[in-house]
Amino acid sequence: RSEITSTNKQLRLWNLELSDAGIYTCTYDSHKVHTSLHVFKLTISLNGHFLQNEAPELTLMHNSPRPLSELIITLFNSKNNIVTPERENKAHQKYILNLKKLKATDSGTWKCHVHSNSPLINQNISFAIQVLGFQNPDLERKYATVDSTVILPWRLSFQKIKWKEGFTGQVSWKQQESANTHDLLDFNITAQGEQHETKKSNHFLFEIPERKSESNIEVKLPKVHFNHSGQYQCQLAYKGRHVQSEIELVVMKVSANPVGPLSRGANMTLICQVSSPLPPNAHLRWERDNGTQKDIKISKQNEIKLEVNISAAGLWICDLIENNDRKIRLPYHVEEDSVWTRYVVTGASVGGSILVFALVFLCIISGLSWQRRRQRAKRMAQARQHLLENKTCQCQQ
Repeated sequence: RSEITSTNKQLRLWNLELSDAGIYTCTYDSHKVHTSLHVFKLTISLNGHFLQNEAPELTLMHNSPRPLSELIITLFNSKNNIVTPERENKAHQKYILNLKKLKATDSGTWKCHVHSNSPLINQNISFAIQVLGFQNPDLERKYATVDSTVILPWRLSFQKIKWKEGFTGQVSWKQQESANTHDLLDFNITAQGEQHETKKSNHFLFEIPERKSESNIEVKLPKVHFNHSGQYQCQLAYKGRHVQSEIELVVMKVSANPVGPLSRGANMTLICQVSSPLPPNAHLRWERDNGTQKDIKISKQNEIKLEVNISAAGLWICDLIENNDRKIRLPYHVEEDSVWTRYVVTGASVGGSILVFALVFLCIISGLSWQRRRQRAKRMAQARQHLLENKTCQCQQ
């Protein structure tokens, strides 16, 4: 593990170990030159391969020919920002640093800077950290209306960080926090990055989109029902460790009581309802298209149902608003009774015309049938008469 170059008499060492630390002496005639070699060794827990939300542990060991002043250790993440350890333990020639939980965006080359005043040491030690996880927000919520189509995507980080090992996972759904969990699909990803997905549930109407990003796991609901709301969870498993990400689906619907046209002078209740409580920064709002300020009604905090009593027909709209951003707009058209009556009269007229046509058609068919039976009976009578005439004998007197 060492050699001396013949040209400049340099001593070259490689694959250093802690035991290589010490004082090296170069002797030439009566001259001696001493050089101190300090060796540092940095190890990372789990070989630098982490799941999201796992906390790394760094161990820095050093061996020196003579005692050092206190070492100052500074960590820099992949974005070259200083990272403060959660906990730091110091022992003789050994430092243990416990870091905070990692995010999927923390993957990359990190740096450990070691500084000592006596002797003067300024040494950078680079190391790689790879984090397998989700690029989704920590708390992701999606909104959908009844009968709409929605895609729930989980964006994985394995392609971006060039993860070279296989792992598995599954997607599950439960309607409420305390409800039973239903497995929707299993998937596995090979060391070459190939994805294989298998549907587990035949009772839940969903699809696996054919066209999607290589790093995505997706579930498509082609026609959302109100009871499709709840928590959808994607879980990754790697060497007995797990990490998961949840997407909450909130479904909205509108209805009327009573259903049908609005008679003149009558009232109707319009109902806008969501499947689960909204966050504090979200609310429901009813308004009438081209209406006035009096036609607007806003839900209170934690309300999942907003009702508005109306006496005017027209287009009414329910909005779901979060952080002043409209997430869903669902219209409900209330018709006047006169319009409804005209539709009913028109329908009755068309239906009556069809009925009269059918009766006339049946009469024609019946008349033709009766005429055919009459002609057949007449021919049979003529045939009997002809037979009787042939059997009659006339005697001569």
